Amino acid sequence: MGTAARRIWWAIGCLWRPSTYLRWVYLLLGAALVLAFILVDSALGAVISELDPPKLAKGILWALLALGPPIVLGLLPAVREVQGIAVESLLAVRFDERPLGPARTWAQRRRTSVWFCLHLLAGGVVGILSAIVFAVAAIWLAAPFRSPGTHDIVPGWSYQIRGNWTDLWMPAAAIGGVIGLFMLSAAVGALLAYVAPRILGPTAAERIELLEKQTATLAERNRLARELHDSVGHALSLVTLQAAAARRVLATDPEFAETALAAMETSARAALADLDHVLGLLRDDRREGSRTAPQATLSGLDRLVEATRAGGIAVEVEQAGELDRLPAAVSREAYRIVQEGLTNAIRHAGRPAGELAVHLSIRLDESGLRLAVTNPVSGTSDHPGGGRGLAGIRERVAVLQGTVAAGPVGESVNGVDQPAWQLAVRLPVGVTKG
Repeated sequence: MGTAARRIWWAIGCLWRPSTYLRWVYLLLGAALVLAFILVDSALGAVISELDPPKLAKGILWALLALGPPIVLGLLPAVREVQGIAVESLLAVRFDERPLGPARTWAQRRRTSVWFCLHLLAGGVVGILSAIVFAVAAIWLAAPFRSPGTHDIVPGWSYQIRGNWTDLWMPAAAIGGVIGLFMLSAAVGALLAYVAPRILGPTAAERIELLEKQTATLAERNRLARELHDSVGHALSLVTLQAAAARRVLATDPEFAETALAAMETSARAALADLDHVLGLLRDDRREGSRTAPQATLSGLDRLVEATRAGGIAVEVEQAGELDRLPAAVSREAYRIVQEGLTNAIRHAGRPAGELAVHLSIRLDESGLRLAVTNPVSGTSDHPGGGRGLAGIRERVAVLQGTVAAGPVGESVNGVDQPAWQLAVRLPVGVTKG
């Protein structure tokens, strides 16, 4: 099918597409606005005529009356939002910025004013043609049924009605005129739909700014999701182990069971505090009295280790360097890395808590901060397969431009080699001077 044939088929096909009539309605809205401006200009024009200014001043005033109100109205911020809704609903246009909000900059206001005037111009032309076509079509459709004689079939144009088949050209012309009107409306609407995103929509610079904001929002949500996963996931893992340990020794060692239950309470309270903190950030709750507690740092490492030990897990800590000299951001990320490392050791060790021993090494020197969590593994893990924890650790380390390695290593316990799993992280970060 050639180009000309495709165009003809498109012109014919537009008659039964709903978009054609929706676009015609959009253009009629522009015509209605033009009529409203004409009524206002007529009232103001009467005042100008009574003042009888010089011809030059009178011409300038009439030009201002004709162009000023549409341009000024188009500069209002809300016009962009209203036009965006109408364009999306009636012209089936999808903008990059959804929903299209009010004009925030003068550049957006100027482009909205241009679009508003373009809408009025196109709507005014189509509205006038619609009024003429439908008025003439009503007369011409009835022409063959009128009594023979001379009649005005168009104001100022008389025609001899014969009252027979020779007058059938008028109904045919009326139908053709209506079809042509809707074809024209479809074409004008398609042109406006093509232009609308380029005038009303964001520019390239605004799209980049919008993309940057969306990227920053997604990155922040991803960070908060990591915080929630690490803190709550660790607390739930501890609570599970502590509950299992308390159940096993409830009858034989009530004192240990009570200690485990107290540790469960502490872990649950800490998880609730972290959950409240993250949800407060997600709600952007900055009101006075909002509970958005500061995030944990390596200064809280002792509490983390003691909570882990309360679940019956032997944690050996090897620490070197002045960790309090670390920048706060690095200390927070390091704490979460250690927390997730302990959580993974608990979940994937494949042995009861009472038989699990974890070695934690934290060293700070000139080369940076080095973290290592090592635990023996045997049997089958209760949580086979990978999870989000290691991926979250890699994301944290990547932000700080460090390195991370996780995998099986050989470890000697009491002179006996046994398989082990190690998480090793190096963060090349400087320390604050004391």
